[in-house]
Amino acid sequence: MVRTLEQAIAQISRLPVADQEEIGRKLLSHVEKLSALRSEIDRGIHSLDAGKGGALNMEEFLREKNSRHEA
Repeated sequence: MVRTLEQAIAQISRLPVADQEEIGRKLLSHVEKLSALRSEIDRGIHSLDAGKGGALNMEEFLREKNSRHEA
């Protein structure tokens, strides 16, 4: 384990149990999201390596992504 993570865990272990649980849940959620993102990136790289890539209209892509976050 890296030193920074060890230090964080040592400090967290001194917190009340409820706080430790909340931090643990948030950390696990973050790790799961990171793992999913890495998996998506790997699939994208394999797709590009297989020659399945194409031109991307960046303005259209951003417009689509931003519209998902509008209320």
